[in-house]
Amino acid sequence: MTSTLLRGIGELVTCSSEMGDGSALGVVHGGALVIEGERVAWLGETAHAPAADAVLDMGACAVIPGFVDSHSHLVFAGERSAEFAARMAGTPYSTGGIQTTVSATRAATDEQLVAQVSRHVQEMLRQGTTTVEIKSGYGLTALHESRALSVAGQFTSETTYLGAHVVPPEYADDPDGYVDLVTGPMLDACRPHARWVDVFCERGAFDADQARAVLQAGMSAGLSPRVHANQLGPGPGVQVACELGAASADHCTYLSDEDVAGLRDAGVVATLLPGVEFSTRSPYPDARRLIDSGVTVALATDCNPGSGYSSSMPLCVALAVREMHLTAAEALWSATAGGAAALRRSDVGRLAVGGWADLVALDAPSYVHLAYRPGVPIVASVWRRGRPVIG
Repeated sequence: MTSTLLRGIGELVTCSSEMGDGSALGVVHGGALVIEGERVAWLGETAHAPAADAVLDMGACAVIPGFVDSHSHLVFAGERSAEFAARMAGTPYSTGGIQTTVSATRAATDEQLVAQVSRHVQEMLRQGTTTVEIKSGYGLTALHESRALSVAGQFTSETTYLGAHVVPPEYADDPDGYVDLVTGPMLDACRPHARWVDVFCERGAFDADQARAVLQAGMSAGLSPRVHANQLGPGPGVQVACELGAASADHCTYLSDEDVAGLRDAGVVATLLPGVEFSTRSPYPDARRLIDSGVTVALATDCNPGSGYSSSMPLCVALAVREMHLTAAEALWSATAGGAAALRRSDVGRLAVGGWADLVALDAPSYVHLAYRPGVPIVASVWRRGRPVIG
């Protein structure tokens, strides 16, 4: 097995408190890293680096773990730019636009969906995302939901069954009948292709009892729960997530003190999606309150054609710092190790011996430039599973 030494790293961010300066980011100044095969074999200061088969000088750039995007909706067809333009002109966001995407997605061919997901995954990779979760949710029939998950599974192992996204028009007069479909035949068709089960617990979507039924059925089928919660207003979603031990509650814009305490005590990750607030002019979640209360926070894009059509984790980092009052260090940790926690993963989102060699070299001396230079393409190269894939 060949080894490669990356030396001369100005700022090596490991996201491990056991390294470097002892902070949560575990920064090693003047760092180096050895890759053997697909994994990290050694890391530390360049002065103490071992020999390797190949050596690459990094020119004093910053190196960070690959971003972990733990919430995305990439299996879709069509686009909704007209809806975005109307929203920017003053029309408030609601869940109704999802039906537009459902119609287009049902009409698309398998080849069109694969091409669409491939394009977005490559777009994410160019911006430093090396792990991505992908949900279904734009099919809303057993056939189309299972197809969406089959497509998603060609690009990631982190696939999420979201049949309970909204109630489709054909069940408008029988929402409980749709829940029966989601928890019965649709689940049977989808569970071979999914790791997670999710539900949009929100006004205009599914109430607490319906959400609980969906998640419990998924859990009985071997899927692990996560929840779209408290995005559009106060509601029961976070409490349902805490009650059932979900890996994450996502959005978390409107939280009571009880919600915050529940997230902390249940160990549920609060996944914040600042690209949505940016694209909808909605209030940003109070990330400072969550972190100061001891809640684990993740950042993700929620890349989707309606409420937030951005695949950029660097943008999420910059927005978290500027709009949600996180420090640059907290935002980077949330976009890497935090995202890994939301997926219950310890092998991604950090750089550690034995972990996957998923890393990003920045055309900058410090990770702080992710927020300091928003919108600038400072990702110089990306390595995934020990192999350079960008740059």
